[in-house]
Amino acid sequence: MSKTLSHAKITPHRSSTRGHSDHGWLNTYHSFSFADWFDPRFTHFGSLRVLNEDRVKANSGFPTHPHRDFEIFSYIISGELTHRDSMLRKGAEGAQSDQFYRMRRGDVQFTTGGTGIAHSEQNEHHKDTVHFLQIWAIPWKRGLAPRYHTRHFDDEEKRKGFVPILSPLKGGEEAFFEQEKAAEPTIGGTIPVHADLVMGAGIIAPQQKFEWVVGAKATGATKRKVYVHVPMTKKGKAKIRLDGREEIFSEGDGAFVDAVNAGDKLSFESVGEAEAEVVVLDTA
Repeated sequence: MSKTLSHAKITPHRSSTRGHSDHGWLNTYHSFSFADWFDPRFTHFGSLRVLNEDRVKANSGFPTHPHRDFEIFSYIISGELTHRDSMLRKGAEGAQSDQFYRMRRGDVQFTTGGTGIAHSEQNEHHKDTVHFLQIWAIPWKRGLAPRYHTRHFDDEEKRKGFVPILSPLKGGEEAFFEQEKAAEPTIGGTIPVHADLVMGAGIIAPQQKFEWVVGAKATGATKRKVYVHVPMTKKGKAKIRLDGREEIFSEGDGAFVDAVNAGDKLSFESVGEAEAEVVVLDTA
């Protein structure tokens, strides 16, 4: 195999090495130490702190609970997830209840925990399980104002190449009040995050290749690292190869890509029987 990025170190994080809990209503896998599962090898990766792959059964979910300071985002893979928070009570949603707070395939909701907020995430569907990724990032400073963003990212665009989903807030760590209020991301059409982090997602057909440009031309830091995750979407039939190397990554697997620089081009090849959904988290 020919390595394009010979300087890059790629370390597999196999699905079998993730934490796992089945609570009946919730079947969850932890790529990083979370709740009662702790592994000193997997505490964080740059600003990336949590990546949970969750399945929540119908008519169940996470009751109202508080968050502070973390940047938290939910990436919906299938089913639907209803969000309610301390600023929006059940029964008081108005016309936005279905469009804005009930998330479906392709929707991403982002929460700045900041000085404190309480929310619930419930699967209110009468029979279908919801499958989603919940990801947490460490913000560049504490005490931010809590807020939410929700956007939809179309599958057809993801089938053409990696679609950027989150990028750092313009103004960075020293953003003015006006910049915080405007909530303008570095990359247009993405959700702004208070961290040196870019998230992208792609759906790669068998034998097709995609390329991720490290840093996505959105950050100032030249020394980067990228975490790759392959969600469990095709009953094991989706597989990818990174940078033309020998290792094959299956559904549920992740990869730590270290020692890369902004502008490096990381290649992804779909080598399974089914299209592979891939999430990249690019951080300093």
